[in-house]
Amino acid sequence: MKYDKPPLSIEQQVDLLISRGMGIPDRQRAARYLTHINYYRLRAYWLVFEAPAESGAHRFKAGTQFQHPLSLYVFDRKLRLLVIEAIERMEVSFRTRFAYVLGNRYGSHAYLDKSLFRSDDIYESCLKSLCDEFKRSRETFIAHYKNTYDEPHLPPIWVACEIMSFGQLSKWFQNLRKNRDREDISAIFGMDELILRSFMHHLTHVRNYAAHHSRLWNRKFTITMIIPRRPSGIIDWFNRDAERYLYNTLVMLGYLLKLMSPGTTWPYRVKQLIAENPIIDTALMGFPSNWQELSLWRAKG
Repeated sequence: MKYDKPPLSIEQQVDLLISRGMGIPDRQRAARYLTHINYYRLRAYWLVFEAPAESGAHRFKAGTQFQHPLSLYVFDRKLRLLVIEAIERMEVSFRTRFAYVLGNRYGSHAYLDKSLFRSDDIYESCLKSLCDEFKRSRETFIAHYKNTYDEPHLPPIWVACEIMSFGQLSKWFQNLRKNRDREDISAIFGMDELILRSFMHHLTHVRNYAAHHSRLWNRKFTITMIIPRRPSGIIDWFNRDAERYLYNTLVMLGYLLKLMSPGTTWPYRVKQLIAENPIIDTALMGFPSNWQELSLWRAKG
């Protein structure tokens, strides 16, 4: 079928929403938002307010106001900022641990030893990406290495890991040949290396969504994580019936932040954000009905 829908002006977009039953008491305000937020982007947030389709018609449920999807949009933006903040802290910690374990065990340029890695193809791909990034980098510490040292051509692991993308770092970790190396890197996070591998792979995708301003609220992830079974104190925090939704990601980030910084208020801030937005249906993000009773979310720090 050929696509034949014409583009609509901002005023026509407002008219279309009104014709489908959305309450817009202030046309000028709605037009201003639609000028700066793509109609199609905002559409993802008003789908939950649409009545069951009849003959392909898009009608909104009675009482739906323009403010309702807009509130969801603003909530999602604030949620993304919280998630990015948590991922940043986890990423920095993971880089530090990766470099520390391998550097102290195998030397300053451990990652140049191909025998430490399982797949030659993955290793060569990762090394090429690192070399390309090394050439492009304008970081002061990279310039210092280039101006000071001739051999090896690439910097020590504690420098190299700082210019790897998060996705590349995850691949370097997953490709380590020795289980002992992966376990020792994972130990500081209180989890099995298989669980950390799974979470890092999942987290790179969550980070990409968040960094590109894509929706996290009610998204079903294609790349999921293995839910841990230890330590025993966190098992009940997860929702095993909603493995594709954001809730379990938030739980894992909350657990790791508490591990790294016991006084963190991050879980409480997530809870507060939800409390400030009563329109949010937390079930659409995979939250269990009793989530507020769980210890992760109760304390302020």
